[in-house]
Amino acid sequence: MHNQLKVSLELLKDDLEFYNNMLKEVSDDILKEGFSEYPVFIAHQDEIKIGDLLLGASEYNRSYNISATVLEDLLEKGVIEQHKSDEFKKAYKNPKENMCILLVIPEGISIIFMPYQKKKTKPNQ
Repeated sequence: MHNQLKVSLELLKDDLEFYNNMLKEVSDDILKEGFSEYPVFIAHQDEIKIGDLLLGASEYNRSYNISATVLEDLLEKGVIEQHKSDEFKKAYKNPKENMCILLVIPEGISIIFMPYQKKKTKPNQ
């Protein structure tokens, strides 16, 4: 793996662990409100014109900004080609258990699935 990509992925993993609960809530809302069955979060460092900015990196002292969108918007904007829609849906993992991340870095764009961390419950006191 290219060294810069490896660094980018490590930073992303750290940010996603930090943002975990917030992303899970947004994904659940997208599903519950019926906006889409395919919520997608975009991890980016530069300004992008896709999705709605949810979490600003500078606000949380993180490496990546996180924007929220859905598959339908990515298809409409041509980020994912129409003929790849079925392929994307087949690869898409259960959104109640996994976050779908569209990673936008200078090296290119990647789609990553990462399981949500289970909320830690406090032992009875």
